[in-house]
Amino acid sequence: MAINGKPRKTDYNEWSKPELIREVKKLEKRKKYGLVYDEEKVKEVFEEQTQKKLPILKEESSKEVIVEGNTSPHILIEGDNYHVLSVLNYTHKNRIDAIYIDPPYNTGNNSWKYNNRYIEDDDAYKHSKWISFMSKRLQLAKKLLKKNGIICVTIDNHEVHNLRHIMEDVFTDKEIIITVIEHNFRGRTKNNFALTHEYAIWAINKDADLITRLGMGEDIRRNLRRTGNNSKRTDSPSMFYGIEVDKKSLKIIGTTAPLPLDKPIPKHTNPKTEMIYPIHPDGSEKNWYYSPKKLLEEVKKGEAYAKIIKNSIQIHYHIAGKPTRRKSVWSGTKFDASTYGSELLTEIIGENNFPFPKSIHAVKECIEAMTDNKNAIILDFFAGSGTTGHAVLELNKKDNGTRKFILCTNNEGNICDEITLPRLKNVMMGYKFKGKQKEILFEKTLSYSDIKNGEELYEEIEQIKMRNQTKFNNFEIKVKDTKIQLTGIKVIDGKTTGLGSRLKFFKTEFVGWEPTDENKKILVQQSTEMLCLKEDCFELVNEGEQFKIFKNNNDRYLGIIYYYDGIEHFKKEIIKLNKKINTYVFSFSDIVDEEEFQEVDQLVNLKPIPASILNVYRRIFAYVQTKKLSREIHSGTN
Repeated sequence: MAINGKPRKTDYNEWSKPELIREVKKLEKRKKYGLVYDEEKVKEVFEEQTQKKLPILKEESSKEVIVEGNTSPHILIEGDNYHVLSVLNYTHKNRIDAIYIDPPYNTGNNSWKYNNRYIEDDDAYKHSKWISFMSKRLQLAKKLLKKNGIICVTIDNHEVHNLRHIMEDVFTDKEIIITVIEHNFRGRTKNNFALTHEYAIWAINKDADLITRLGMGEDIRRNLRRTGNNSKRTDSPSMFYGIEVDKKSLKIIGTTAPLPLDKPIPKHTNPKTEMIYPIHPDGSEKNWYYSPKKLLEEVKKGEAYAKIIKNSIQIHYHIAGKPTRRKSVWSGTKFDASTYGSELLTEIIGENNFPFPKSIHAVKECIEAMTDNKNAIILDFFAGSGTTGHAVLELNKKDNGTRKFILCTNNEGNICDEITLPRLKNVMMGYKFKGKQKEILFEKTLSYSDIKNGEELYEEIEQIKMRNQTKFNNFEIKVKDTKIQLTGIKVIDGKTTGLGSRLKFFKTEFVGWEPTDENKKILVQQSTEMLCLKEDCFELVNEGEQFKIFKNNNDRYLGIIYYYDGIEHFKKEIIKLNKKINTYVFSFSDIVDEEEFQEVDQLVNLKPIPASILNVYRRIFAYVQTKKLSREIHSGTN
């Protein structure tokens, strides 16, 4: 390419001022699409830290919560989420089933700090800072997901457009889908509209049907007598016949043949049975949904039956519900962030100043949508008030699952010490409470059919009440804005029932970055908690000079040899133990001398440390070093 007939110069230093001005103006006119932001002006503190230090985890055993001591623990980590995600890239790469996060919304109202300073609404780089902040963390989070793992990010109007672009840039192999959650049905007053919603942005494998269905859809349990269109006897004469029912047992004995239109209903003479015809309470003649043959087949399967309603025998049928797809707009009182977010949090930990906690029902719904695996690992690296952890505990209580959560939050404003940890501890152990606890058992938007067939809806609600009568003291039914809701009410005078389980608490600390022999020794000595987290083995069963052995409740074993002096002692102990054990061995290089373990080679799966840890960190932080070098080159420094 030529400029004014001359070959284009490739070195900007060779350009004249007029040439540079022309080039800048040309670039400014170029159309842009996607994310354009100034990353050089929004570097974070960690970028300087990572040139000198590497993150590790240290357990604070005084903050551990134990209700069920033999269970695999949930994890709460206090620290910058970038550092925590770096650690998890070693311990949990490709192991996370679902990620749910509710990042800062960047509203410019002192709700979010960047590099230890609140972001004001008039900050010229507030969007660039937010984009850079999120992009770096999502890049790390991506590597944690399983092959079919899903991430869900909630956001409001301020950054939804940028978040969509970020996720398209990061999750190039996934489809990005936006759904709407009505979390404030009262409306937040703004110019022109009362805002009632926020967004959830999902990254899901392309061409994959991974979002779970809403369980089995509603079962159909209704009167066999047809209603609505084509329900008259004259519309379908072959469906007008008698069904004989034993008065005492309510057993369906048989049917008559279809009764021709010109034939009146014959008198029934058997005193022990009753012949039921499809006659509406107003006396009009209708027809059945099933033919005589179909009815008797359903009777044999137990899907058609007689029952007494309002002192008369009625014939009902049952069709099991089918899985239904989740809709892209979620609405309902259970998603209300005031009742099931703020008020619930206050109930659990007392008065607090945490802004806008999520409805626990909204978070549970998001988790259930991403995976139906009862053993799933759920990650939230913007843990806030701990709603995600609470949601996982409730899901496990509901279906006896063994899901595990990993939560990360910093301790800005003592949020971890005063909000997140107390909430999780209280819901696990139970907390002081006097009053009524409510649980939504049924919620439905009423249709014309529901109103017309009120008897069936009434019956469905009564059955739900019967199934839950031992769990609740009372029930409440509300109808508002075309929705009907059944709530179970439990009266508590003293203490709630805890959800159980176990929680371990960690904080991020740092070791030297320079790969010296001394730093390698230090990193190995400080790696115990990371390795326990990686192997899910926390119970110390043996330790000696320069080694430790851990296990979990699933008979999985972890061995750590901190220095060469521990090898011989370790081998003697595992021969006694006679268990297969994942063994991490200190090595200055990235290999383990397998000859040292010949006599126990069937018992050990050898892995070198710290090389395996350092290799992960090198990949993560390499770009920081690259950018630093690039800046030095362009600024003329060495």
